[in-house]
Amino acid sequence: MNQQIEKWDPMKEFNQLGNRLSSLFAGRNEQTNLTGELFDTDSSDWKPACDITEDDNEYLVTADLPEVKKEEVHVNIDNGVISISGERKTKLEKKDKKKKYHRIERSYGSYQRSFNLPENVKEDGVNAEFKDGVLRVHLPKIENKNQKNIQIN
Repeated sequence: MNQQIEKWDPMKEFNQLGNRLSSLFAGRNEQTNLTGELFDTDSSDWKPACDITEDDNEYLVTADLPEVKKEEVHVNIDNGVISISGERKTKLEKKDKKKKYHRIERSYGSYQRSFNLPENVKEDGVNAEFKDGVLRVHLPKIENKNQKNIQIN
């Protein structure tokens, strides 16, 4: 009988517990407005990372969607909310008995990210582009020609 003795490491158990708790909450999907206020929506298996930037002309939503095909990405605007959804399919080969998986950290499955739009977004001018696993949604701003700056005396 060839048995190895392993030294007990209490931190290893804490790390394992932390990993289990992280995976429990990893499926939580959050909805935000473009200014960053968070509130929960339906859960999903994973959520793509998104950046939201603003300049004088537009808001830009950038989402990382590695290994997702352009045809499998859906962008929808409804009632002032933009939603990005789709599915990243698994590439695990269950029928290959010779392949051993030692660690699987990437998440697969359906996803949805939703953000409330500011009132100054021109919804009919929104366009999206997808290249190299990155989605960019351009949300042009409405020009406010009636706005006046008032000088204070």
